[in-house]
Amino acid sequence: MASAAAAAPAPAIRRLIERLQLRPHPEGGYYAETFRARETIAHAHLPARFGGDRCHYTAIYFLLDGQDFSAFHRIHSDEIWHFYQGCALHLEVLHSDGRHEQIRLGTDLEQGARFQAMVPAGAWFAARPAQADGFALVGCTVAPGFDFADFELARTATLSAVYPQHAALIQSLCRS
Repeated sequence: MASAAAAAPAPAIRRLIERLQLRPHPEGGYYAETFRARETIAHAHLPARFGGDRCHYTAIYFLLDGQDFSAFHRIHSDEIWHFYQGCALHLEVLHSDGRHEQIRLGTDLEQGARFQAMVPAGAWFAARPAQADGFALVGCTVAPGFDFADFELARTATLSAVYPQHAALIQSLCRS
């Protein structure tokens, strides 16, 4: 199982963390919410998986150092990832039908990278930079808006029991 603590970020990454006012995220990496819609969707108009009202959408910056990863987690909303800067980022998505999908976010379209990708609501997903000596700065837009009440961090044993065919991947991208 991977260590919960990553090595201290390199100076260039520390400057990005300071400039963008990022703070540690429970799944790994650093984030800052950049927008939260003022309008809300009433609980009565949302699917049953939501426990209350939610804003229309939220947006964040998210930074991963090449020595760190975003641990497997899931949320109740669709999440769109946007690539901004750094090395490519691998999104590892486990779909409800048992299928594993690796999405490469980045600038090298000839090598299959994309600038944007969507992770569907309820899918388990994790992320890591493609280069251990690099970093990836991305953005995430969530609709209905993100709420930590809708966030679930995976446990290795539990997720591996559901997806035994992906146990090695899960082991490498979980923190507990």
